[in-house]
Amino acid sequence: MRAEDEHIVKRLLALGERQLGRLAEELFASPHVADVFSRALHKAFETKGRMDRNMQMVLALLNVPSRADLTRLMTKLEAIQGSLVNLNLKVDRLLAAKARPRRRSSHSAAKTSAGEAE
Repeated sequence: MRAEDEHIVKRLLALGERQLGRLAEELFASPHVADVFSRALHKAFETKGRMDRNMQMVLALLNVPSRADLTRLMTKLEAIQGSLVNLNLKVDRLLAAKARPRRRSSHSAAKTSAGEAE
């Protein structure tokens, strides 16, 4: 940092919080300063967006998943987990129904008795 810049920073710190707030109000009261600040903020957000897109492209080229990729994967895994839980419940019900002894109807019981008597 240059000596001039250090001098300005020291002066601003010496002003104190209240005076610094008043200085900021005065600066932003000027339409020119507010416009310049607004444009700088807008450019900063545009640059961040470009950086994010470029980073996703670099990660894709390196075959490294991005946060969006991981979020999509987690959503799919949660859906698969729900399907597996439902399937498990249905299999359990089928196994429980198969394990229950079936009552024979009177017609089939009569056939079995007749077959044993012969």
